[in-house]
Amino acid sequence: MFPPLMSAEEQHPRPSLLERCSSQIGEQVNDQPREKALKTHGRSSAEDGDRNKPTYCVTDVPPWYLCIFLAIQHYLTAFGGIIAIPLILSEGLCLQHDSLTQSRLINTIFFVSGLCTLLQVTFGVRLPILQGGTFALVAPAMAMLSMPEWECPAWTQNASLVNTSSPVFIEVWQTRMRTLQGSIMVASLLQILVGFSGLIGFLMRFIGPLTMAPIVSLIGLSLYDQAGAKTGSHWGISAMTTVLIILFSQYLRLIPIPVPAYSKTKKLHTSKFFIFQTMPILLGIAVSWLVCYILTIYDVLPSDPAQYGHLARTDVKGNVVNEAPWFMLPYPGQWGMPTVSLAGVLGIMAGIICSMVESVGDYHACARLSGAPPPPKHAINRGIGVEGLGCLLAGAFGTGNGTTSFSENVAALGITKVGSRTVILLSGVFMILIGMLGKIGAAFATLPTPVIGGMFLIMFGVIAAAGISNLQSTDMNSSRNIFVFGFSLFSALVIPNWIMKNPDCINTGLKELDQVLFILLTTQMFVGGFLGFFLDNTVPGTKRERGLLAGDKVHLEDTGNTLGSEEVYDLPFGITSCLASRSWVHYIPFCPWKGNNVSQGQGTQHSTEGTDEFAL
Repeated sequence: MFPPLMSAEEQHPRPSLLERCSSQIGEQVNDQPREKALKTHGRSSAEDGDRNKPTYCVTDVPPWYLCIFLAIQHYLTAFGGIIAIPLILSEGLCLQHDSLTQSRLINTIFFVSGLCTLLQVTFGVRLPILQGGTFALVAPAMAMLSMPEWECPAWTQNASLVNTSSPVFIEVWQTRMRTLQGSIMVASLLQILVGFSGLIGFLMRFIGPLTMAPIVSLIGLSLYDQAGAKTGSHWGISAMTTVLIILFSQYLRLIPIPVPAYSKTKKLHTSKFFIFQTMPILLGIAVSWLVCYILTIYDVLPSDPAQYGHLARTDVKGNVVNEAPWFMLPYPGQWGMPTVSLAGVLGIMAGIICSMVESVGDYHACARLSGAPPPPKHAINRGIGVEGLGCLLAGAFGTGNGTTSFSENVAALGITKVGSRTVILLSGVFMILIGMLGKIGAAFATLPTPVIGGMFLIMFGVIAAAGISNLQSTDMNSSRNIFVFGFSLFSALVIPNWIMKNPDCINTGLKELDQVLFILLTTQMFVGGFLGFFLDNTVPGTKRERGLLAGDKVHLEDTGNTLGSEEVYDLPFGITSCLASRSWVHYIPFCPWKGNNVSQGQGTQHSTEGTDEFAL
């Protein structure tokens, strides 16, 4: 996303709400216009460096109106990824014809995401980083639900045979959900242990870009079947959704929309608002949804369920919005007592390891964009540990998923230039409130199937490309690296596909072991990640060749471009100051220890921000 530079007018010291938002959204990274502007206005490199600094740092509190606008924007940025997860899982849970339960899952994942965001920003890594569902757990979850004993009964595939209030149907999907819940809760203990014990630093020594690239790429590539099934329900509507999202996010992102605004200096006037850049997915879905509604009320789309294109109708899912309650409160165990599957636990653990490594990268990127120093070890340990607690909560509440840091929202920090954690805290509050409004979840659950398919084409493609982008720090002229990545990626597509078509090929004589091997070997990201990890750490290669020096370089660059001290990572409510005099705190990996800073000569400097030890 490369919006234009701000004009002198947009940099007025007391702008209105829309002026402030649009100017901060506009102040970002279009390299060619920036170079042209620098030549035109003769700005020095030092001035240009100042412009890269955030307008609001971690501990700053923007005006209340800006906080509200940016909090809503962060929610909209995350909304596409969050609602996609329950919609994908609904097929494995036999819920594709139960829109009301799908809406409850959407409400639950929003509620838990908001709760985990508050925990992460307050007690976790303490950076402005939003938490949400993770696609890293979707693949192992779908692999578990595709096992022969968990295949959905044939009658659940027929909408006319499904009675959503029937005890038999309820038991069918809740049995699967409870097993998924228990597996996620047990697997989350690994993340809690790795985080709070400080093991994450040890693991990061062996997990490089050649391990991460196939893992992340396969998160997107492994979901091609679900995307194809939904897209194929009406290729015209799906193509329209995809084209609209591409049009808004790529071609029109630099086009501002004039909106009315008011300020004391300019009075009533118009201001520029980059709406296409801010919410392209939401706009694309809304327009396609409206087209489907118009085609439905004029009966252009077929009303016969057996005809092609019927799923594009907006009345397919009945009166879900009318049936959904205005207010609901998700709670742990709402689907019953969770059960545990050993095979499911091991599969989910593979996804959690991927999620942890991704989150460490997000922490460093978030710190750089929000003007904070690189996160110290205790903050990273605490962040990963709190994410583990978030996965535990997500499993207990029954989202069918875990939680992780949202990379999309980290990128939004670079666009808005607002790195205040107060904004993310407010965004978490909004997500909790939205999670309690049953009508909103029901509205999302009624999205026509081909509209969802069009969104999936964009979303999963971007995830696959994001994985490949991990290779930019490696030497891809090296035949070693080409072999490691190519073999890992291709094998991860071939092996699971063959095993899914030949499920009886795994027969060790032990049912539990067969289940474990089936889930692991049909989870593409596990196969690709394992092969990438093994080959990258055993085939001879230099650190520079493997891309392991890039992190150190970024770390050094970050330390020279920060605006605050490591106090931004201290625990809130004066907890750090209370523990500062305790020598035993030095041995707790997730607690900040002031004695270490003093011994290194770093504890004498205090930033002017966040001096109140009881401030968040």
